[in-house]
Amino acid sequence: MSEIGRDRRGAWRAALACMVTLSVAMGLGRFAFTPMLPIMLHEGKLELAAGGVLASLNYLGYFLGAVSCAAIGIKASSMVRGGLVATAALLVGMGLLHSFTSWGALRTAAGVMSAWVFVFASGWGLRRLAETNAPTLAGVIYTGPGIGIAMTGLLGGALGRWGSDAGWIGLGILAVVLIAVIWRVFDDGEHAHATGGAAAPAPVAAPRVAGPADRSDAIWLVALYGLAGFGYIITATFLPVIARQALPGSSWPDFFWPLFGLAIIPGALIGARAPTHWDNRLLLAFAYALQALGVVLSVAWPSIAGFALGSLLLGMPFTAITLFAMRDARRLRGNAAAGLIGYATASYGVGQIVGPLFAAPLAQRTGSFQLPLLVAAAALALGAVLFALVWFKSRGAAGQ
Repeated sequence: MSEIGRDRRGAWRAALACMVTLSVAMGLGRFAFTPMLPIMLHEGKLELAAGGVLASLNYLGYFLGAVSCAAIGIKASSMVRGGLVATAALLVGMGLLHSFTSWGALRTAAGVMSAWVFVFASGWGLRRLAETNAPTLAGVIYTGPGIGIAMTGLLGGALGRWGSDAGWIGLGILAVVLIAVIWRVFDDGEHAHATGGAAAPAPVAAPRVAGPADRSDAIWLVALYGLAGFGYIITATFLPVIARQALPGSSWPDFFWPLFGLAIIPGALIGARAPTHWDNRLLLAFAYALQALGVVLSVAWPSIAGFALGSLLLGMPFTAITLFAMRDARRLRGNAAAGLIGYATASYGVGQIVGPLFAAPLAQRTGSFQLPLLVAAAALALGAVLFALVWFKSRGAAGQ
């Protein structure tokens, strides 16, 4: 096989392995709780407010995992494999253990694992794509969360017909099967690194010197990225519960969550191909506005069509928002963007933690998610307007 052919095969192996990895860590490990929650509520194992606490504990774990990554010196492939095995065990544990305290510990640990796997798999995969001269396949990697979410929605509800315990254990077994398929791929490139045979890294540009305008833009990016975390997470956590309240007796609520996941896939591929000269702040404003409209539709048009369209509008920008935010951090800090990315990720994590803690008790008291959803949509709309204003202000300053 020619060198180009080997590179292309290696690139696809890496992209698809990382896609499956993120499907397991994010779609199953992090978001399986969304389709399992209504089953656990129906069985009387949880009240809605307690479900909100478990969701926020998972997002707290993700936050802690994300901010701890910089201090971890373990090889990326080892972190990915260890995190995947732990994720499968934690899923099975949700079906074997039956106390709220145990569930809280398991969901927190699952959040930590999903952050570690996301960060280290992204780093490993993007390095392999650079080594195999196929950086455009990055979009394939980030379809993984959407594929995993679709799987949890379709399989979680089906397995849950035998009870939530069977649902959790079944998802854990599915994770084991997927992990076994991709396990050996993470050995790719190891020999080249050990012998010095990897492609030479690209020259590192000098760190960008941040001026007052850049510092102001960085503050806005961190603050407004937190609004995205808060704005989407209420729907992403409670969508099947919200839909079942609005459409009692219908079989459709089980399909809106998989639809959300499937919408992430084209969004990731399109977002990865957005021209780099397009302004990230305007792209973020547009993506926030789409998500705000998606959230509002579940309140203003609580029908099958409204929930379906709302799920699509919420899902498509999901990964693209992360991509555009990371690109803007690099615009502001160049190769020294890691610190700004860390602050932005922390802000997003705080928004995710606050969302369920705010929404679940309020919905339990009022019997409706209308007010929490309207607040979430307002947060996203505010983010869209402010990103557009920051862009407009910078254009005015540049023209002076």
